[in-house]
Amino acid sequence: MSEDMKFPTPRRKAPALFKPKDPSEFDFKFIKYEKGDGIARVTINRPQLYNSYNLETLQEMTEAFDDATIDNRIGVIILRGEGDKAFCTGGDVKEYAEYMVQGKSQDMWAWMNFFVRAHDALRNCGKITIAALNGIVVGGGNEWNLSCDIAIMADAEWVEKKGVMVPTRYIKQVGTQVGSIAAGGATQYLPLVVGLRRAKEILLFNRPIPPQQAKEWGLVNEVVPYDQLDATVDKWAHDALNQFPGGIRSTREQLNFLPNLIWGSTMGLAKDTLTRNMGGVESYFGMVGFSQKRPVDHDSIRCAMADGADMENLFGPYIHKCPSCGVEGLPLDFDYCGFCAAKLETENV
Repeated sequence: MSEDMKFPTPRRKAPALFKPKDPSEFDFKFIKYEKGDGIARVTINRPQLYNSYNLETLQEMTEAFDDATIDNRIGVIILRGEGDKAFCTGGDVKEYAEYMVQGKSQDMWAWMNFFVRAHDALRNCGKITIAALNGIVVGGGNEWNLSCDIAIMADAEWVEKKGVMVPTRYIKQVGTQVGSIAAGGATQYLPLVVGLRRAKEILLFNRPIPPQQAKEWGLVNEVVPYDQLDATVDKWAHDALNQFPGGIRSTREQLNFLPNLIWGSTMGLAKDTLTRNMGGVESYFGMVGFSQKRPVDHDSIRCAMADGADMENLFGPYIHKCPSCGVEGLPLDFDYCGFCAAKLETENV
């Protein structure tokens, strides 16, 4: 039997510009980070919130991905969610509702910068990335799935809810259901992955896609029973380690040319669109309704539009001036000043 070919130990150790850390050196609150045997494992650790991510989660994920990138012992990054209920369900809607919908919508633009950095750190890491889909994959969770090279999904059981059989695990977009736009990767990547027709079905109708259907459509590479997920992902990871690291890096760059081109040419517009949308009436009804578990009557919005409501300027154009305090740019439908409560002169408007 022939002897394995091995690279010799360097006679001279080159100075290290980058110094990867031991995972214990990080003080992460919302993710778990582990490294060993050539594999980095990043786990979104918010199971009580179905592994949705807030701003701090994105910052921690970026740190972990950056560390794995500069660690030459690492050849694979595995991304998963804590527990068995959810891989990731996207952005924390309660954070959106509190700080942007009911706070400052302009903060969404800065928030999206952190979101983009986290995805860029994963996509440009130069290693093979594997999504271990341990539970439901919803909204921005599917965008993490799409940012990974490979996806292995745990199969679902079917249970009865309100007289209908539904899967316990699935992939689902929710943007147009919660007053948002899935422009953080889903609108960019889904047409490439599943084709334009299916991408429109996924994004415009928000139907859950069971694991086996997800595999048929190309959203995942393999579906296995839940108790075999970790072993299957580890097998893929160890197979990935039996490749040349330079070849992996260069091949990924070639494969990602078109996705990166689309991502880079659309994210500026996506950030701006999402920021403007966050201050709108649809985001308010969608996200506040979701966070308060109140169903939304979507038809009431169409009826209001048919009756003359302007969804972009709900209270009319900004044309009033307060005769008392002098504030300008008050909406047409205001009868009183929002600053000093003085009666506005509306008769001649």
